[in-house]
Amino acid sequence: MVKRPYNLPQMSALVAFEAAARHVSFRSAAQELNVTPAAISHQVKALEAELRCSLFSRHHRGVALTEAGAYLLVALQRGFETMADATDQLRQRTDRAAVTIGVSTAVSSLWLTPKLARFWREHGDVSVAQIVSDSSQQPQDCDLSIHYGDISREKGACDVLFQDQVQALASPSYAEKHPAQTTADLAQLSLIHIDVNETGWVDWTRWLASAGYSGKMRPGHRVNNYVIALQAAEDDMGVVLGWTSLTHSYLDTGRLVTMLPHRMEATEVFYIKLHPNASNRAKLVYDWLLSGE
Repeated sequence: MVKRPYNLPQMSALVAFEAAARHVSFRSAAQELNVTPAAISHQVKALEAELRCSLFSRHHRGVALTEAGAYLLVALQRGFETMADATDQLRQRTDRAAVTIGVSTAVSSLWLTPKLARFWREHGDVSVAQIVSDSSQQPQDCDLSIHYGDISREKGACDVLFQDQVQALASPSYAEKHPAQTTADLAQLSLIHIDVNETGWVDWTRWLASAGYSGKMRPGHRVNNYVIALQAAEDDMGVVLGWTSLTHSYLDTGRLVTMLPHRMEATEVFYIKLHPNASNRAKLVYDWLLSGE
């Protein structure tokens, strides 16, 4: 038998007593708690037996609180008020809790964060926290997550955010110093290779093959972070593959330029997943991101 903590009587007996004492009536307490007056009487008698004192004076017109009963009523009401305040604060804290989004470094810095800046202007009462990780394991402790891959393998609520095109990009100065007329020319330049965990990520071999080239490539630079790869290209280190939705700000500001007109349609998609038991606020963020605002 598990011992009750704090040496308290049964909560059901305390609740029955509090209702009976507040109404000064077993019948009214029974109506409030949706039980019979006999059940209230039984609970109160059990409580009196445990406390070894009378809580009510019983007479033919009804009941009246004893001094011990009045003392216990005040103590219980204070305790119930404290519990009510605590639960209200927890509800409010839950309502204010951040919506968490699991996302990679690249998608966070290049796509999601700028969008969240606009989201907060429209929904300033909703806090959004990003769990940024480039691990191959899917984040579990979050409401939403954004992935690159085959959405058909997913279960549960998920939708496509965008399907991108991939093009060859370099800094303006690098492009000027190393003009490329064909994919064969491009393959002999310093190529920036990205080692990532996502399956289906387009690499230089696949991109060049999509443009009809299958020859040798000049050894280039290797990095394991897409943001670093873009920075390397911006620093004149070579040519990088750019996803249009992730690199449009680089192109718009002229920090990077296209080396060739060829674009490859990405075989996988960027999609957002709504995790089980996500809050209504998480669903609001989910729908907002899908709306493309």
